[in-house]
Amino acid sequence: MTRTREGLTLGRKQGVGEQDMTQLLVEERARKAAAGEAARKAGLPLGRILPGDCIEAMRSLSAASVDMVFADPPYNLQLGGELNRPDGSHVDAVTNDWDKFDSFAAYDAFTRAWLAEARRVLKPNGSLWVIGSYHNIFRVGAILQDMGFWILNDIVWRKANPMPNFKGTRFTNAHETLIWAATGEKAKYTFNYRAMKTLNDELQMRSDWVLPICGGQERIRKGGAKAHPTQKPEALLYRVMLATTNKGDVVLDPFFGTGTTGAVAKRLGREWIGCEREQVYREVALERIELALPLDESALTTMQSGKATPKVAFGTLVETGWIAAGSRLTDKKRRLSATVRADGSLAAGGDSGSIHGLGAKLQGAPSCNGWLFWHVEHEGTLKPLDAVRQLYLLATEP
Repeated sequence: MTRTREGLTLGRKQGVGEQDMTQLLVEERARKAAAGEAARKAGLPLGRILPGDCIEAMRSLSAASVDMVFADPPYNLQLGGELNRPDGSHVDAVTNDWDKFDSFAAYDAFTRAWLAEARRVLKPNGSLWVIGSYHNIFRVGAILQDMGFWILNDIVWRKANPMPNFKGTRFTNAHETLIWAATGEKAKYTFNYRAMKTLNDELQMRSDWVLPICGGQERIRKGGAKAHPTQKPEALLYRVMLATTNKGDVVLDPFFGTGTTGAVAKRLGREWIGCEREQVYREVALERIELALPLDESALTTMQSGKATPKVAFGTLVETGWIAAGSRLTDKKRRLSATVRADGSLAAGGDSGSIHGLGAKLQGAPSCNGWLFWHVEHEGTLKPLDAVRQLYLLATEP
């Protein structure tokens, strides 16, 4: 009998059951259910796109009712004339009426109006994200500071594949800036530090993010043309939500566009509300979100904070015999499998990595809690690795 079987049998004898092993998951589900129920009682239009002007739409929402606002407002690009490549072909730029303002004063007034509503609907411990370019982000930043928001970080999204400067008259615009702000200097806010460190191969997540612009199959097109000129990549919203919200939190996007925020929120188990005045964008967004698939429950559970995580490495379980090298691990539904190697890493086909890294890679997800994702066979049933870890801690408790 292996040490793993002994440990699991010991756990059964001492009353350490499945419910105890997955207490964190149960508590998280309960928290999500409570948050969702509270939101519905507040009359929030969860999972809906509110038509018309975003300022009027936000006025219909209850005060202090949302956990995060992600805003991708008009950039007020002030483009003059057509933009063409050296070969004469036309460049799809932002020439829509919704991005045109008569003056900086008009743009500033619009910014103050929507920021005032965003501040009103945010919970005291909520946070605001705004993305923009050099055309508008400095004006927005100054206004939100004047209104009492407290800037926590400015994030530079470095585009891995930026559009060239075809005229050759300026530097290539290879980044956009995101401002992350709390409701006030002393306000509490959500920051999932450990999840970000796990996502970044156990290094602290920096404030410069290298991500590609939206393209390929992700870029939504209608009639052969881009459905929206400034569609943001899902990877960007994924990182924002994973870092600063929790499952069940309500995310509001006042400039919903083609629904990137809603699609990612659905994947990550967050509630969402959108505001969008253009009917064509609303139609595209609803179709897109309908097709979005939420992640499995195990994949949604991110790493705990350093204080809450038991200080046990998976390699410790291997070297102490609780999990034998050569053991086969699978996910809960037995769709994926991997072999435990002597150094505590896992191998699957030509891929290898930690329980977290390989789990994420095989799922095509940015992160994975391997303790809950991977399972070991025991008496015809699968038990999560966390069950073995808990038994090890119990057996070695001083």
